[in-house]
Amino acid sequence: MNAGILEELKRITVEEQEILDGRHEIDEKIYVESDGNVFDSRKLLDTTKLITVRPHTRFIHFPKHTHNYVEVIYMCSGTTTHYINDEKVVLQQGELLFLSQNATQEIEPAGADDIAVNFIILPQFFDQPLRMIGEEENTIRDFVTECLKGEAAGKIGYLHFKVADVLPIQNLVENLIWTIMNNQQNKRSINQTTMGLLFLQLLNHTDKATVGSHATEEDIMLTILRYVEENYRDGELSQLADTLHYDLYWLSRMIKKQTGRTYTELVQARRLQQAVYLLKNTDMTVADIGNAIGYDNLSYFHRIFKEKYQVSPKHYRDGRDEKG
Repeated sequence: MNAGILEELKRITVEEQEILDGRHEIDEKIYVESDGNVFDSRKLLDTTKLITVRPHTRFIHFPKHTHNYVEVIYMCSGTTTHYINDEKVVLQQGELLFLSQNATQEIEPAGADDIAVNFIILPQFFDQPLRMIGEEENTIRDFVTECLKGEAAGKIGYLHFKVADVLPIQNLVENLIWTIMNNQQNKRSINQTTMGLLFLQLLNHTDKATVGSHATEEDIMLTILRYVEENYRDGELSQLADTLHYDLYWLSRMIKKQTGRTYTELVQARRLQQAVYLLKNTDMTVADIGNAIGYDNLSYFHRIFKEKYQVSPKHYRDGRDEKG
C-alpha cells in the first residue's frame, strides 16, 4: 500500500487515545443513534454522502453488533479477528470482507500495526456498480441485491475475499481509499465506477472467496422455540431480538408467518401447558402455580386458563382427582 496513505491511517485517533488512556469499552455515542447494538450510518456518514472511509479503531473489543449500512473492511497491514454470525474470520493483509446490514459482527482488539479501513456504504451506492456487472447470476450480484432489498435474513451474511496476491484488486481498493480521503472532484461517479471495476475483478477470483450464510428462518424459529421453552416465565421478545441481533418488528412478523401465532401467544401456550403439568403432578396452590409460570395477576391466569380448557384451574385439578 502507498506509504503516505498507510502512515496517515496509522495515526492514533482521538478515540484510540481515549482507549489508551483507560477507556475499557467502545464509546457508543460514536456508533449508535440510541440504546441498542445497531451501528448507525447517521453517526458515521455525512447526510450528503453514500460512502465514506474511516480507520478501524484499534486496542479495544467491539461487542456483537449489526449495521444499518453495508460495511466493507480492507486490511492494509497486520490482521484483525472477527466473529461474523458467530463464525471466526481472520482478515489478513490485502484481504476484503463484505458485510451485509444484518450480519452480526464482533471484533477482537487490534494492535498498533493492525491497520484496517472500514468503508461505510449506503445500499443505493451500489446501483451503478450493479449495472456494471450485468444480469448474470453470481455471488456478488446476489449479495448486493440482498443488501439493496434490506432483507433481514438474506442468504449471504458476508463475503471474505483472500485476494492479497491480486494486484488489480489491490490497486482499485487503494484508488477508492485515496479518492475518498482526498475529497476529489466528481468523486461519487469515480467511486461508483471504481467499485464496479472492483466487482468485475472479484468475479474473476470467486475461487478465493468464502461465503458466509445467514441462518434460515427455520433455524431462527428453532432458536425462538428453545428460548420460549427455557424462558417462558419472563423472557421478552425484545431481549431475544437483541440477543439474535435482529430487528424486533421483523422478528415479530417472522414468528407470525412461521407459526400463525404471535410471540405472546407462543409464551401463553407454553405457560398454560406448564400449569396443566403442575396441576396434575404437584400439590402447589393455584396462586403459586400462576406465579410460577409468570402470572402475578391471579384473575388473569384464571381467565385465560378457562378460555383454553373451559374450566378453572381448581376445577381442572378437581376433575383429575375425581377421575383418579
